[in-house]
Amino acid sequence: MPKKRFIVAIAVVVILIIAILVFTKKEPQSDLPVVSNEQLNDWSRYTKIGTSVEGRKIESYTYRKGDKHLVFIGGIHGGYEWNSVILAYQFMDYLVANPAIVPDNLTVTVIPSLNPDGVYRVTKKEGRFTSNDVSTNTEILASGRFNAHEVDLNRNFDCDWKPTSKWRDRTVSAGLKPFSEPEALALRNFVLENKPDAVIFWHSQANAVYASACENGILPETLTIMNAYSRGSGYPKIESFDSYETSGDAEGWLASINIPSITIELKTHEVIEWEKNLAGIKALFRYYLTK
Repeated sequence: MPKKRFIVAIAVVVILIIAILVFTKKEPQSDLPVVSNEQLNDWSRYTKIGTSVEGRKIESYTYRKGDKHLVFIGGIHGGYEWNSVILAYQFMDYLVANPAIVPDNLTVTVIPSLNPDGVYRVTKKEGRFTSNDVSTNTEILASGRFNAHEVDLNRNFDCDWKPTSKWRDRTVSAGLKPFSEPEALALRNFVLENKPDAVIFWHSQANAVYASACENGILPETLTIMNAYSRGSGYPKIESFDSYETSGDAEGWLASINIPSITIELKTHEVIEWEKNLAGIKALFRYYLTK
């Protein structure tokens, strides 16, 4: 009888250990250390550039070295494209751990989450999160594309703006006027104040690099950086998004004020394709090193 009790006790312990491992397991996002605002080193600067409809911070992290300024943005479509936010945070951690990657003539800013209310809708997390925090409900995920006013932020910018626009076969709100939404306004103010040399957006899931354009067409510099990112990353390059008609997009507004901008579309809504994107980033850095 004591032997049976001992076997049962061992079995219970094994089951408990397995349960703990299963329920505490987190999908690894990176082998880099996660860096908090307080841990940013001397060459990094944290700034709150705005506030969302529901009062969440819209944050930028700037890694300053030189006069040429590149801006990388994730999460304009919030929780629907949550992987673009995780990619942006991983890039930030990489910059802190590997400052030598940035050429001396460059300054890099990362805005990891332009739509924090949309992210919160699908993760119930403030700031950083992992893929394990993301809702699996398809309706919740789709709703996370919009801000708390149910506006598609990438239709709220001043390039061919219209009150309504398209997302696939769905009509979406573009706000009451260009920059009516605090999130879009925060980006506009940041851009006008800092005048970056180029802006790079991460989206998902079209698996390509797209150029930006407004009424006057594609800027020559936009084609150059699109080609550089495409060569480095391996993503196909596409000059014009024509899957459906869009209006009021951020990239187009940047083109209208003569700032080159490209959009990188990750392959799915779940992957971050870190090595591919790091290679694309390095290709951009090499290009701007020669300018």
